[in-house]
Parts: sequence; structure tokens; C-alpha cells
Amino acid sequence: MAPKIVVLDGYTTTPLSPGERPAVGQDEVTWEPLEALGDLRVYDRTHPADVLGRCRGAQLVLTNKTRLDQATIERLRGVDYIGVLATGVNVVDTAAAKAAGIPVCNVPGYSTDSVAQHTFALLLELVCRTGEHNAAVRAGRWADGSDFSFTTGRLTELAGKNLGIVGAGDIGQAVARIGCAMGMNALIYSRTPKEVGVPAAWLGLDQLFEQADVVSLHCPLTPQTEGLVCRERLNQMKRSALLINTSRGQLIDETALAQALNAGDIAGAGLDVLSDEPPDADNPLLSATNCIITPHVAWASVAARRRLVQIAAGNVAAFLAGNPQNVVNL
Repeated sequence: MAPKIVVLDGYTTTPLSPGERPAVGQDEVTWEPLEALGDLRVYDRTHPADVLGRCRGAQLVLTNKTRLDQATIERLRGVDYIGVLATGVNVVDTAAAKAAGIPVCNVPGYSTDSVAQHTFALLLELVCRTGEHNAAVRAGRWADGSDFSFTTGRLTELAGKNLGIVGAGDIGQAVARIGCAMGMNALIYSRTPKEVGVPAAWLGLDQLFEQADVVSLHCPLTPQTEGLVCRERLNQMKRSALLINTSRGQLIDETALAQALNAGDIAGAGLDVLSDEPPDADNPLLSATNCIITPHVAWASVAARRRLVQIAAGNVAAFLAGNPQNVVNL
């Protein structure tokens, strides 16, 4: 009998249901690779109270952001496999899964190029103000002006600037390569220095925050990195410096960052992640000065999501064949 596979929150990966094929102009990502491996059921979203009911009878459970905590895992019956439709696995209590004999498998590397690309989309918006200028033109400021050119604010050239990268994994390395191609100087902090393929200076965190013109975060969320960017770290940064975060929102003390932006202690921030997603309406960063926020979309290109489904299906196939891959807890 085909194994039952349940996806608890598939809507952000692809809004198409199993068996549904994209129409012309529609999202081109489907669940077909997973459909081929078993009896697949995909829920768009799952409320915490519905998790156990939806997992009932399933051998394999996949989640993106639906939390599987210790209490839930201890009550799962018949589940032999947990797959995370992402690289980070903070949504699953991996120790509880290990105690229950359940491997937890993630999807590494699927979004490296997309996240690195989005990192620079945020940075370039801060230094070039492309969207801001477009809005001004459409509002009539150019047509009503007296000159051939105008600017809405300071424009900054990146060549020769110091790009501080916190974390030297695949994404951090990709960001270093792009920065160097644009003439920036790569400054990197990592617990484990490695060859990154471009000239780079390896610095301690204090040195990096003090010397960088741009600080870009590319490290996982751990007890050691939570709140990494705090008031003290922000005080170390140049007043002209920019902060970019496409990693995890909890790396930043959001109140401290909002205060630093509003006071002009740093020049700007570009964020694709926040500590709570979606954010509360009173999150101080939503109204902070020179703070650009996108809704956790750095990972979400069509190419990246296709790779995500393919790798997730490969994980399932490997598990069913008795040779689990990308296991993070066993």
C-alpha cells in the first residue's frame, strides 16, 4: 500500500493542490514529485489544534512553519518521518523526534542563489532608492520639475565599501562573491573560517561591526545567535552603515534597531524577516526611519521552490528506500 504523506502548510510552497496543473501565467511549481511517492494530502495551513488530527494515519509528515513541539511529537502515532520544507528546522523539536526514533530531514541549499540575490535587492534599494524614485516620477515630480534630473535622497556607490558578512555558509559565501564582483571588500565572521573563493578578511564580531559599511546576516538561529544584533552591537556600527537581514528575525533586537534607525545611529536597514511573522501591527520596525521590509520572500523564486519540492521528494524517496538523507537529528 502506498504510504500516506501529509503536508501541513503547503500554500507558501505552491498554492496548487495535488493533481492540479498550472494554467498559462499561473505559478509553475507543483507537488508532482511528492505525488509520485505516495498518497499525498496537502493542507494550505494547519491550526495547532488540528495538527494531530491531520497527522492521523500518516507515515510521513512535512511542515514548513507549522510547529511540531515535544508534546505534539510524543502524541504522534504511526509517524516515522518528519520533513521540513526549509533549511532551518526551528519549528520541530528535533530532540523529541530523536527520542521517538523519528528522523527529521531538512532541505539544504535550495534557495542559496535566490536569497543572495534578494540580499542585494534590499541593499540596492537602500543605496539607489529605485522604488522611491519610481514612485516620485509616477507622482509627477519629474514632469513638474525644472531640471533633467532629481534625487529623492542620498545615493551611495558600493564599490570600495566594506561588506560585513556574519556567517560563511553557502548563502554567506554567495553574498561575498557578489559583493566582491561589485568592488566591495568582504569582511567575514564565522566560527569556522573556510575557503570562500574570493579575497576576504576574517574578523571577530566586534571588529566586523565596527569596520563594515554594510552588515549582512547569514547565520542560523541558535541560543548563541538569538539577539545577536543588540543595542551594544548597533552602537558599534558606523552612523553611515546599513544592516541587512535575510536570515532569521530573532537575530535582531527589533526595539533596539528601531530606536537606532529613528535616532540616526545607523543609516538604514533592509529586512526580509521579522521575529513574528506575520508581524504585529505595533512592531516598531514597521514605522522606523529608512527601514525596508519585504515579507519573507527571499527564498520564494519559482526556481528555488521547484528545487525545494524536488529535494523534499528526494528525502522522502531516500527514507522509503531505507537510506535517509539530510537528517538533522540522528
